[in-house]
Amino acid sequence: MDSIYTRTATAAPNTKEITMEIPTFLRIYKDGTIERLQESPMVPPTLEDPTTATSSKDVVISNNPLISARLYLPKLTPTHENNLNKVPILVYFHGGGFFFESAFSQLHHKYTNLFVSVTHVLVVSVEYRLAPETPLPAAYDDCWEALKWVARNKTEAWLMKHGDLNRVFIGGDSAGANIVHSMAMRAGVEALPCGVKVYGAFVSHPYFYGSKAIGSEAVAGHEESVSFVVWNFVYPSAPGGVDNPMINPLVHGASGLAGIGCCKLLVCTAERDELRDRAILYYEAVKESGWQGEVELFQVEDEDHVFHIHHPQTENAFKMLKRFADFLRN
Repeated sequence: MDSIYTRTATAAPNTKEITMEIPTFLRIYKDGTIERLQESPMVPPTLEDPTTATSSKDVVISNNPLISARLYLPKLTPTHENNLNKVPILVYFHGGGFFFESAFSQLHHKYTNLFVSVTHVLVVSVEYRLAPETPLPAAYDDCWEALKWVARNKTEAWLMKHGDLNRVFIGGDSAGANIVHSMAMRAGVEALPCGVKVYGAFVSHPYFYGSKAIGSEAVAGHEESVSFVVWNFVYPSAPGGVDNPMINPLVHGASGLAGIGCCKLLVCTAERDELRDRAILYYEAVKESGWQGEVELFQVEDEDHVFHIHHPQTENAFKMLKRFADFLRN
């Protein structure tokens, strides 16, 4: 399965001419080389992680285009092994601004192992295509294909034996949370195969933005902010730019949030997350939209954007894990 790990992004010597840069995140050189500055190294799956006892393996969802995933299975009790009690399925979308990080990265692999050991769910962590090699909306299409693959799958042993298709969740952090919103909206208007439905969704520190600054966002230099620049970089053809409904779900003309295609939603944010006010505004808009599901807001004090991914063993990160466990298991 070496092809799963193929990435055109490689480090480049400092002597090369830089043609485009997002400081501390990415450089593109004149010869086309792309250097992702914050991407953690790729790591293989583990049959049984020595710390968490979580098992993982990689699967190919599609060869054209190449879409793959890393599956995670918690350590099962005899009841689960006897197939008397299946576990919820979480289709997970990693963060990274749509242009870096991976389902196979050390950062997300370590976090997901711990996540699965605490929540006791089966995770399908999707490896979608990244910009700039493949600009948006490709990542959205890849994630929808992955969700359909889970719904119709009749061959993958872990899903067949241990996954509960009556309790399929979607979740993600940052850009992955942005994808979750789009998948939930799409599930409201487009049926998944085999009658499978999305039961619930969580958006963790979602990457939402807009052309007008809100709350704590700085009005001066708003258009030079990282969030603004990144969106135009990963989706240069987006109608409306940073006010496209994919990045600004509350913009005039966006599909109504009453159409969210699941029955429960958890919105997570952190006190020092620069995107916090967008997350809270989204939560309030869902609550007031007339949507028939249950929406909850979970905030962590004195923490920054996706702190739980970078520091998963802190006290506050464990608070988030326990909240996720309650959401997914109840």
